[in-house]
Amino acid sequence: MKKLLPLTFLLSISFALFARAEKIIGLVVDKSTREPVELVVITDLKTGNTTLTDKKGKFVLNYAQGDSIGVTFVGYKSEIVKAEPGKPILIELEKSSVNLKDITITNNKQTLKTFSALSSLDLNMQPAKSAQDLLRLVPGLFIAQHQGGGKAEQIFLRGFDADHGTDVNVSVDGIPVNMVSHSHGQGYADLHFLIPETVSGYDFGKGPYYSDKGDFTTAGYVAYHTKTVLDQDMIKTEVGQFNTYRTVALINLLSDKAKQKGTSAYIAGERLYSDGGPFALPENFTRYNLFEKFITKIGNSNQLTVVASTLKSDWRSAGEIPDRAVSEGYIANRFGVLDSAQGGHTSRTNLSLKLNTDLGNNWTMENQLWYAHYHFDLVTNFSFDYYFPTTGDEFRQIDTRDLGGYNGKISKTTDVGDAAFTTTIGAGARYDNISPSELDHTENGQFLEHLQYGKAKELNVNSYVDETLRTGKWLFNAGLRVDYFHFNYQNLAAVTDTFATDIFKGVNPDAQKAIISPKLSAEYTFNPKIQLYVKTGKGFHSNDARVAIANQGFEVIPAAYGADLGVNWKPMPNLFINVALWYLYLQEEYTFGQDLIAQPGGPVGPSGRSVREGVDFSARYQLNKWLFANLNVNPAKPRYIDSAKGHDYVALAPTLTSTAGLDFRFANGINGGISYRYLHDRAANSDYTLTARGYFITDLAVNYTQKRYELGVAIENLFNRQWDESQFEYTSQLKGEKAPVDEVSYTPGVPFFVKLKLAVFFK
Repeated sequence: MKKLLPLTFLLSISFALFARAEKIIGLVVDKSTREPVELVVITDLKTGNTTLTDKKGKFVLNYAQGDSIGVTFVGYKSEIVKAEPGKPILIELEKSSVNLKDITITNNKQTLKTFSALSSLDLNMQPAKSAQDLLRLVPGLFIAQHQGGGKAEQIFLRGFDADHGTDVNVSVDGIPVNMVSHSHGQGYADLHFLIPETVSGYDFGKGPYYSDKGDFTTAGYVAYHTKTVLDQDMIKTEVGQFNTYRTVALINLLSDKAKQKGTSAYIAGERLYSDGGPFALPENFTRYNLFEKFITKIGNSNQLTVVASTLKSDWRSAGEIPDRAVSEGYIANRFGVLDSAQGGHTSRTNLSLKLNTDLGNNWTMENQLWYAHYHFDLVTNFSFDYYFPTTGDEFRQIDTRDLGGYNGKISKTTDVGDAAFTTTIGAGARYDNISPSELDHTENGQFLEHLQYGKAKELNVNSYVDETLRTGKWLFNAGLRVDYFHFNYQNLAAVTDTFATDIFKGVNPDAQKAIISPKLSAEYTFNPKIQLYVKTGKGFHSNDARVAIANQGFEVIPAAYGADLGVNWKPMPNLFINVALWYLYLQEEYTFGQDLIAQPGGPVGPSGRSVREGVDFSARYQLNKWLFANLNVNPAKPRYIDSAKGHDYVALAPTLTSTAGLDFRFANGINGGISYRYLHDRAANSDYTLTARGYFITDLAVNYTQKRYELGVAIENLFNRQWDESQFEYTSQLKGEKAPVDEVSYTPGVPFFVKLKLAVFFK
């Protein structure tokens, strides 16, 4: 009997502790906007156990033993809150200066999203002309423009020259930005319909590891989120060199009383004009944007979000020029023009309806319907008199389409002992009706003949299941995604247009293919300072419908296989480091090729298998209360597999990029930052006999921000470096030349450029 007493005593103590270990539940909102705050770290101050808030700001802290919890999130004041287990609490966080001490590494798959949140804090520190420029905030991502700001920018990421988006998935509020089977290039992602000031933040991920991300997610993805509620109205005016003028307004449409009841609405507008730089031919670039967002509760369990936007943009362009055009006197300087008819027009209108539903018992559901109408018209000339010596090589690309789709998912979190399971099941569909898809030969902008002309229809249906297990210091995530594609292309070119008809003569106008993409990753969190992770997964980028039909379905959906081994580390309270070793294999590389006539998919076509490997290094360091540093270094080695050594370079693929900056935020309202971006020299062709020149550019932004106004100055290319923003290998022939020349053509980067701004805030 005496031997049983200690055992009985221990059991009674354990039972008492277990009885006290209960759940603490609550909701965290922004004190000003009343919006839920995601990724807030909730800590049991007695045990050190942590959890994070979800997208709705809700949290559940299991096995709580204390009566107080710590509440921390970067950019908000930290709080210690009294909590009674089983009794819901509301926590209102107040925004404050950034403190990297508030970042806690947890065994949650959203840890890297916290790193995304850090990058989002830099939104006001960059001299951005459009939301597309904000892509540069993604560590390791570069962009390049070569049509005066009207075209989508080129994107460089993880050893990819992803053209305009072939290997980077871009979305806004769940609406896909990438255009499938686009006349200018597969995955064309024009983000200019998004007004930068409406962006509240963004998520990003590198590699093909995300079950809810499908087409084009090989190098990675970027998902923008617009503000749900405006904490104040704003009118901003910007004036800069080269006749640059921009006006933006964000206006609340409903009262604060309506917001408190869960209903809000605002409207935003943007107008931009610029000559584009010191070009001999002013670009006359104009952009008009209108954006609206409405949110309301439906009953106690539903929230409806309605988003509508429209874009209209026109421009002229000097285009790319070869070096010899300047050295041999065809044009006066690098800002001259060889074909004054180049330029374009684009427009896009979006509509989205999204319903979030709380089903109870930890079940949530999201349903989204979206639609867009899009038009693109571009005149360009980069080979001049090579193909058509008499009339010239000017081309026009036209793409007009209606596209729409559905995104849906249902999720549940279940606690079993000390383990938490999060199950997500999703489904989606997208349909593009492209009429026409057109490539024309023109002269001085006037139509001569069709090189390609037809209608394309493309359907993508997908579903996925994603399971996350969080137990102790471990987190495991497994996902499986299935995508089905159906392509149809109807050739409408006249028989006399031989270039357009020969490619599609006698082929089946339909092709279809399905692909299964498994994902598997694991994290181990040693403590709140260090975490190791490994990611593996399969992704893909779809092929152009014209290529799929012309090649009878060959390599319709080339797969990508990737792996990451990484660490998240806080060696000291004010320093956060992420390092990843990565590898990616592609069944089919897509690269730019100038032969529009021979390639049914336009300028971007398949070029063989490839492999990439590299290192991503990112760091954020807070030197003191007002000074912050960031550094990103991204070496990569891209190579073709089936080519001989020395002829296996992937043209224009970056091999080393780096960005860094110092941001300052004083209590008196002075804030800003200085930053650089560096792109190393890289191969312009497969045997590296031609070089695409690298550059090192420095930008500066300084603001004086008060409660009712903000004054600011932004300077691009602070030290007025001569640089080439976009570069391509072209075989071209100029007037009077006896033979064509194969060399690099370029668009000159902007010289020293100053822009002033005045913003006024009011209720």
